[in-house]
Amino acid sequence: MNTPVLSALWISVKVASCATALAFPLAVMLGRLFARRAFPGKSFIETFIALPLVLPPTAVGYLILAVLARNGPLGARTLGFDLGLLFTWKGAVLASAIMSLPLIVRTARVAFEGVDPRLEGLARTLGLTSAQVFARVTLPLARRGLLAAAVLGFGRALGEFGATVLVAGNIPGRTQTLALTIFTDLQVGRDREALTAVGITAVLAFAVLWIAERLTRRREAA
Repeated sequence: MNTPVLSALWISVKVASCATALAFPLAVMLGRLFARRAFPGKSFIETFIALPLVLPPTAVGYLILAVLARNGPLGARTLGFDLGLLFTWKGAVLASAIMSLPLIVRTARVAFEGVDPRLEGLARTLGLTSAQVFARVTLPLARRGLLAAAVLGFGRALGEFGATVLVAGNIPGRTQTLALTIFTDLQVGRDREALTAVGITAVLAFAVLWIAERLTRRREAA
């Protein structure tokens, strides 16, 4: 296996792992909120969070770029300092996290909806606080669904292309992921290298989906 593909594999795994770690805590909180609470504007918030699922990834990337641009709301001129995200692997993490967040939220919501609210109510009657009920009852019962959510989020971040290329660029050895490597190799006619990258990506995608399916089936059986 050639060095550029290995480098792209490492960057892809690093970016996807960090993006999942960034998005997962927020997704769990939102999934729990949507599963257990009714409040004004809930449908609007759910729809807004789900937008990256249906918007073209390049549109999401453009919006992130506009926010982080020098004159944008989080740009260097506005804040007085540069966040240092654009055209770095950290920018790729941000773009991938935003693109994977809706999928993690939806899967986490299903996991929490599968927990019987009566069990949580019973725990409260035994004197547990809301935080204790969440930690001792809800999380253990929803753990397989939440693990599946994290795995699916990782897989979504692993295959991200459109938003990443606009926010982080396509810099070999720095921000070039497997998806970007495939695109670059095809552009310059390196079909063998592109096929290798495609094969690695397919194996990783299969593993991610297989693990998520196993976790989901075990949760349903339990």
